[in-house]
Amino acid sequence: MDRNDRVLVVAAHPDDEMLGCGATIAAHRRRRDLVSILILGEGITARYGTRAEAPRKELVKLQSMIRRAARAVGVKDVETHSFPDNRFDSVPLLEITQRIEAAMRRVRPTIVYTHHEGDLNIDHERTCRAVLAAVRPVPGSAVRAVYAFEVASSTEWRASASKAFVPRRYVDVSSTLPGKLAALRCYGSEMRPFPHARSYEGIRALAARRGSEAGVRAAEAFDVLREVVTGRHDR
Repeated sequence: MDRNDRVLVVAAHPDDEMLGCGATIAAHRRRRDLVSILILGEGITARYGTRAEAPRKELVKLQSMIRRAARAVGVKDVETHSFPDNRFDSVPLLEITQRIEAAMRRVRPTIVYTHHEGDLNIDHERTCRAVLAAVRPVPGSAVRAVYAFEVASSTEWRASASKAFVPRRYVDVSSTLPGKLAALRCYGSEMRPFPHARSYEGIRALAARRGSEAGVRAAEAFDVLREVVTGRHDR
């Protein structure tokens, strides 16, 4: 992570952004990088059938959760959309891609974080595919790195071993993990009791496990979907 990076986090649902890379977001903000969050799905209609059936107060409450979680890791720029929860496959991929492209034109990110394509959740898979289409390497693109994060209770439940999440990049989050946990507390109703993977204890355990793989106390792990190194960014 270089100083003055512009970071775009593209998530399918509210809380995915924090489960996947909340502590890394906090680390970027400590470095004074600009971070924007794009959440594509409204994250609620799977419980009610349609958005029209969802109580308005629930939709308003969810938007409040999103904003408070972002503030917990130092982010003000959050854009949300209303693709149907757990039904991204009912939407043309081009439509999802175009929403991401619009965000990219506004943010001009140098680093993009998104879902792992092998996740069990269909919305995660479609989000990854749409991001890869949106960040295709063309002359003049500012994007030099695209990373896929893991989401507890989805990535490890993948249907096929051939699409296993294999970390290739680790971010030391020993000092920023508390910020991630604070953000997840804003999504308290989405968390589960231990030993569920999406419990506070489970999140700490995953960070410790990834940290042990990298020789640090706590880490978030990523697959590298693309990384372009130039003379300017050589270490």
